[in-house]
Amino acid sequence: MKDQETEFSAAETPSPLPWYARPAARTWTCAPPPPDARAFHTALPGYAPTALHELPDLARELAVGRVFVKDESTRFGLPAFKALGASWAIDRILARGVNGTQGMADTPIRRFVTATDGNHGRAVARMARQLGRRAHVFVPDGVHPAAAAAIEGEGAEVTAVAGSYDAAVSEARAAAAAPDAVLVQDMAWEGYEEIPALVVEGYATLFAEVDAQLDAAGAQSPALIAVPVGVGSLAQAAVTHYRSRRSAEASPGAAPPAMLSVEPVGAACVLASLRAGQFTQVPTGVTVMAGLNCGTPSALAWPVLRKGLDAAVAVTDADSTSAARGLAELGVSSGPCGAASLAGVRAVLTGTGSTERRAVLGVDPDAIVVLISTEGADANPGR
Repeated sequence: MKDQETEFSAAETPSPLPWYARPAARTWTCAPPPPDARAFHTALPGYAPTALHELPDLARELAVGRVFVKDESTRFGLPAFKALGASWAIDRILARGVNGTQGMADTPIRRFVTATDGNHGRAVARMARQLGRRAHVFVPDGVHPAAAAAIEGEGAEVTAVAGSYDAAVSEARAAAAAPDAVLVQDMAWEGYEEIPALVVEGYATLFAEVDAQLDAAGAQSPALIAVPVGVGSLAQAAVTHYRSRRSAEASPGAAPPAMLSVEPVGAACVLASLRAGQFTQVPTGVTVMAGLNCGTPSALAWPVLRKGLDAAVAVTDADSTSAARGLAELGVSSGPCGAASLAGVRAVLTGTGSTERRAVLGVDPDAIVVLISTEGADANPGR
């Protein structure tokens, strides 16, 4: 059942834009994420914070004070942010002996299994290879051959699944039932929560870096953070970071940022769930934003997004492709999934109904906006 709080949707605004907003989200707080993952990442060989680019041209276009893009095109030598979650989760799995059903494994773990649209699977395969383990990766229809080839290049076994991402997850779950295997997925469901929670903890490093980089740039607290969404795990990490009591204590008196999720119009499971006021699955088709082509939210992410996400918007393939070209012209490498954050902010802050939407989100002419670009232009299309 829906809150009795103010909510806005496409049917209630002058614009046909597929979006939803819940201003009360900024009053919600939660426990902070554990700090251990960042310390782990900073100790890894080759660690360096990914770049935070300031783009004045975008600030002028969007009529805001400053715009920054967090560029995840070079994370640990891979073209997407996924290694943050995979590395931390796999390290903890091996340290704790965790298996895929919240217990303790009876035999040594020799094989990591996952489903992917590209980037997550490659990150799991890279970690497995570095640790002398095997990886078995299931890929659904629509995954570009280059993505499968890159995963195989990491030494993984790749199995193509005739179906959606959800179908690939189902087959990966079955394959991970072997006693020497463990499922490493960022999507949670009942009975499978511990490992996805570790993946989300790993993603927190990205937002801690953003805080430090904004401080170094002399930037005040951001007014708006835009995050591309598939099953919602990265957005869960963002909301947890910016709605945590630790964050509030670090910036006393500062208004918390508004959090905006961005999905493809043909796979907007979080937007549909927010509008329905309950966990909702949607059918998916084909989109250039392959890494966001997910029809089911993570069961761990959904409660956090329901309470702490300010707004959600869905964008077209044309919008994300145009945004990727625009970022390239400004010197930022971003694929369609990463550029979805810019496409979403453009849709919300400009055009018919934008005055009302800007007011709802608290974005004024002096606002600082942060766009999370989750993958580079050379990334394999996919999660």
